[in-house]
This record gives sequence, structure tokens and C-alpha cells, in this order.
Amino acid sequence: MRSISRLHTFAKHLACFCFALSLSLRNAQAQQVDTLTFRVVSYNVENLFDLRHDSLKNDYEFLPSSVRHWNYSKYRKKLNALARTLIAIGEWTPPALVALCEVENDSVLRGLTRYSLLREADYRYIVTHSPDERGIDVALLYQRHLFKPLSHQSIRITPPPKTLRPTRDILHVCGLLMNGDTLDVFIAHFPSRRGGAKASEPYRLHVAQVLRQTIDSLINHRQLPQLLLMGDFNDPPTSKAVRKVLQVQVPSPEETPAPNRLYHLLARKAKGQRAYGSYKYQGHWELIDHLIVSGNLLRPTNGLHTSEAQADVFTAPFLLEPDRKYGGMQPSRTYTGPRYHGGVSDHLPVVAIFELIY
Repeated sequence: MRSISRLHTFAKHLACFCFALSLSLRNAQAQQVDTLTFRVVSYNVENLFDLRHDSLKNDYEFLPSSVRHWNYSKYRKKLNALARTLIAIGEWTPPALVALCEVENDSVLRGLTRYSLLREADYRYIVTHSPDERGIDVALLYQRHLFKPLSHQSIRITPPPKTLRPTRDILHVCGLLMNGDTLDVFIAHFPSRRGGAKASEPYRLHVAQVLRQTIDSLINHRQLPQLLLMGDFNDPPTSKAVRKVLQVQVPSPEETPAPNRLYHLLARKAKGQRAYGSYKYQGHWELIDHLIVSGNLLRPTNGLHTSEAQADVFTAPFLLEPDRKYGGMQPSRTYTGPRYHGGVSDHLPVVAIFELIY
């Protein structure tokens, strides 16, 4: 009888232990599937200059005494308009990462992150210091609790033999995510189409080649690379620089994304919609601001992942105005030539929503 009693007692204890273990496993599983929204933004902010002259740069057109009459009230208005845009994109939750093109220096970034409507977001920033003649650079704003930079570098573009005009550096930031994974972010602002798209194409191809070489080197050293490319490439997804040199593909519904390949989040939408893009030139919308990811960031099982459906051009009404010459709508820009117009930017921001599992 005592043996039977002991067996019953043991069975009860075993059942209690199994029940507690199952609860513990359920809690562990629940913790593993906790997720949060991780937004990234790429935005050309159209000549964000301060009011002071940099003796080493050709920034004369953005001084109070210049033909543009750039002054403190216009500067403050632009800072707050940009801050309002980023707040609206995040739906009152600031985006985790913001790639900015056409910023002059630390001064304007300090103004944007500390003295505008964005000050409560507590952004930190990293900015390049390029040899660009006008002094414009690229920068990354980041939320410290979501992305912790481990290293960063400015990739200098050595001009090809026939090119005398220096261009913007490429910014590369490697950071740590909340789940312990690393994310490599590249921000680039390719040379403009000044002088014509065909004539200036070799300059963009050269920058694309430098970026591709850096990515290849990184892929060779990373077992499972998580790459995010953003910026104004001054070329559409179908261009030679993007499609052939950078080797960026459109994701295929029939194939699992390859971890070592690059995929465009917006190319399919740009091809399928006539009036779709981030920039409008002579009545035609163009997608020249890009969101490109490595293949594993498109896998739903990955710790950080997104999809084409979660990426788009941000078209809030306050960023647009009627296009009186060509019809439809267009970005409300800060300047039209030398004339002050009072809008936010001649580009629209592009946005991707990621899911971060931590």
C-alpha cells in the first residue's frame, strides 16, 4: 500500500512539474515572438543649409545676402516642416532610421534633432564630411534604443580620370539591433543628371561600382548579411547603375530570396503605376529615391523582415500641391529656381515598415 501511495505522490509531483514546465515553455515562446514596428525612411530634404558661410565650400546661394535671401525664419520653418513630416510618417512614433540627403553639416542636424518639433524623439545622428563643392552630405538619424551603431565610415569616391568634380561620400553604418543581430546601412547620394542623363551616367555608374565592391566585401565576411541601402541615386530602378552594376532584383513570388542578393522594395510598384515616384521632372514622376535590402530581410522567419507590400512613397497632402503646368500633383518644394516657394522638399520620402522580433 505504501508503494502505491508513493507512486501516486510521485505521479502528482510529476504532473505538477510537467504543467509548470509547459507554462515555462509557453512563456519562453511568447517572449520569443514579441515584435515591434521598425520603420526606415529615405528622404532628400532639398538643400538643408544653415545661415553661415563655410569658407571651404560654395554655399553662397544659401546666405541671407544671397539672391535666395535664405534667412532664419525660412530655416526654422523648413526644420519644423521636416520634423512634422517624420512625425507623420511614424504615426506619432518616430521612425527607427532616417536616411537624409542634401544636408550641409552637423549644425543643421543639431537644429533638426534638438531645436525643432523633433526634439522629443531624442534622435542621434551620423553625418559624412564629403568633398562635394557645395558642401552637401548624407546623414543617418537613429533611435538609440532600437539601433546602436558599432562602427561607421565615409566611403570616399575617387573621381575617374576624366572627372574633376568631387561628389558625396557613401555613408556605411553597422549597428546592433534589439535582438542582437547586426544591420549594415548604406546611404548614398549619386551624382546628379546635370548636363543630361546620358552624359552624366558614367559618374553614377562609377559610384555604383564603388558601392557594389564594398557590399561584395561585406558579403564575403558576413555569414548572413543584413543589408539596407537607401538614398537618392538620381536614377530609376531600371537604370544600368541599379540593375546591372548594383545587381538589384525585383523579388519573385515563386522564389525564396537569396541572402546574398539585393532586392528592390519599390521597383514593382514603380513599373506598375504611371504616376508613381518620389520626384517629378517636367510632368513625369520618377522613383530615384531607393529602398534596397538583402534577401534575408525579406524572409518572414528572419529576426528583422519586411516585404514589398510594407514599402511605399509617403504622399501626405501637406507635401503636395497642384502641378499647374503639367497637371496632377507635385512635391511642394522649398525653392523654385531662386524664388522662395515655402514648401518642404522637391522630393517625397520613401518608407518601409519592418517587423523586429526580439
